Amino acid sequence: MVDGREGKKANVDPRLLELLACPLTKGPLTWDPERNELISRVARLAYPVRDGIPIMLPSEARSLPFDDGLPPPRLGGPS
Repeated sequence: MVDGREGKKANVDPRLLELLACPLTKGPLTWDPERNELISRVARLAYPVRDGIPIMLPSEARSLPFDDGLPPPRLGGPS
């Protein structure tokens, strides 16, 4: 996805990903560079990143369908 103002793809700093968590589940997020979104697999939500800023509001998130190809989240303990 292209950033509307600059015509470039936005990037998310890997250190920021270590700090951010899904506001609903408090679980980890993964970066989807193709859609410019942070993905919460447990909540099945995709949070947009606009102008390099993650929009971590559930009301702004896109719901992910169950057939989106994402592997199911691991909910168990250590393997």
